[in-house]
Amino acid sequence: YDTGLVCGGTLEVFIEPVLPIPVLYLFGAGHVAYNTFKVARAAGFDVVIVDDRESYANRERFPDAREVVADDFDQACARLTPNENSYVVIVTRGHRDDMRVLRWAVTTPARYIGMIGSRRKTIAIYKELESQGVDAALFERVNAPVGLEIGAVTPEEIAVAIVAELIAFRRN
Repeated sequence: YDTGLVCGGTLEVFIEPVLPIPVLYLFGAGHVAYNTFKVARAAGFDVVIVDDRESYANRERFPDAREVVADDFDQACARLTPNENSYVVIVTRGHRDDMRVLRWAVTTPARYIGMIGSRRKTIAIYKELESQGVDAALFERVNAPVGLEIGAVTPEEIAVAIVAELIAFRRN
């Protein structure tokens, strides 16, 4: 068997790490989520789509998704099990749904949690969740607003900014 290359009396061993494919749990299936899905897939992420609207969260719209979940956000979250190699991005259509998903996300071991929205919206959601008993320290690992600050405006540009931040976390 081959033990490596012997050069000048030294044995050289080549090691190539095989890392698991990162899984992105993408909450929302609207324009920003659709474009984030496309960019994330191109960047090597497996993507799980979650939305409460079957007309948006379906295999026709997301044929290459690892999984597509069309269900109430609370019920969907109860069935999902992100691990330390998982990424959670929250881009639902409203503050209430973002807050419901964030309440769950901060209790998971996910490597990355990001939520779309203004700083004002984010502070309001944090305060509301704190009033419901969620520990404020849990929000320290949330990236909000999600994505690198590149001046993105369109859904396509926002998707690039989000996935660029995911790549930065993946590569440290």
